Amino acid sequence: MEKALTFENVNYFYQTKDDEIFALDNVSFDIEKEQFVSLVGPSGCGKTTILSLTSSLLVPSSGKIYLDGKEKIDSQKIGYMFQRDHLFEWRTVWKNITLGLEIRKSEDKEKKLAKAEELLKKYDLYSFKDQKPRSLSGGMRQRVALIRTLTLEPQLLLLDEPFSALDYQTRLEVCDDVYQIIKSEKKTALQVTHDISEALSMSDKIIVLSHRPATVKDEIYPNLIAKTPIKKREDKNFSSLFNKIWSELTNEKSEKFLKST
Repeated sequence: MEKALTFENVNYFYQTKDDEIFALDNVSFDIEKEQFVSLVGPSGCGKTTILSLTSSLLVPSSGKIYLDGKEKIDSQKIGYMFQRDHLFEWRTVWKNITLGLEIRKSEDKEKKLAKAEELLKKYDLYSFKDQKPRSLSGGMRQRVALIRTLTLEPQLLLLDEPFSALDYQTRLEVCDDVYQIIKSEKKTALQVTHDISEALSMSDKIIVLSHRPATVKDEIYPNLIAKTPIKKREDKNFSSLFNKIWSELTNEKSEKFLKST
């Protein structure tokens, strides 16, 4: 398979007022095109730092990062989904979705507007096109936020805890929606999550990170047969995979405690 993203021996340091923090230690991994990958690890280990490096908001202290085989990353080829949908309440759904096109002044704007309209119809949101976000459910808002990102036709989607602001039931439903949209549109995705079940149910691959400075401790391929995240949670291998990841993260806490004493 063709590689969409490669981290090659990436190190990252940052300076605080009192000290230099070693955040990433020789981090290497690959993401193949159309793969959905999740990063899990202890709080503060550097998961969001990896997203920031991927999007060129940060620059590695050493090592290489390649997007679609190119070291010079074009940030316009990367789309973001955040914890909050960041929809503007005074703009209609359509005006929210096309906001990025207004800002970027895209040369193929008409083509992308047609794509936005197609996505709204495909994912049952077209009838809400002229309504304000307050009339939408939490799940619908996240679908709108994702369509806004997809309208710009990114090569890689970065998802930073995109469901954490939702209640549990809505979260399960939205995971299904977002997963199926990403797979249907044949997009590559890198997700940061603290939720092991969420990672297992959505991911083709899970990268387990150590505590800071983060290294890649393990790569797990769930290989769950069901087609949707909710159904994958019913797989007979789900609990054993959950326990494996939980054990690795729990051991991380124990090792960190022992080093500090």
